[in-house]
Amino acid sequence: MAGEQKSWARPLSKADKARISARCEEFIAGVLMPRFLPEIRPTPFNYPIALMGRWRGERFSFIQRYRSGFSENIGEEFDVGFARLDHVGGERFDLMWHRHTGQWLCLHPRLTLAEGLEAIETEELVQPR
Repeated sequence: MAGEQKSWARPLSKADKARISARCEEFIAGVLMPRFLPEIRPTPFNYPIALMGRWRGERFSFIQRYRSGFSENIGEEFDVGFARLDHVGGERFDLMWHRHTGQWLCLHPRLTLAEGLEAIETEELVQPR
């Protein structure tokens, strides 16, 4: 794509990933869960049951798990990402949002972890639905 710039960044160490995971899990439990999923409310449709985070390579995804209430597949569960922090080097991340088309787009480039978490807390595009 024209105008896109790719750069190489040294991968995060296991210790760095563990530290970032701990901070993100703390954020999910202390900020996102009380605000967006204080209780599970079953419905006859798909309804959220959990918020969690997961590493995939150099990307930390924020995920909402849903359970189906539809009679033809009642109880089946699936995950949908709503925000992602892509490591771009050092202590910097691109904050990505998940478009309804399934495409991930960069909302804010080169944020610190604290800035990325603050953006998730305050910006609707990167919040659970």
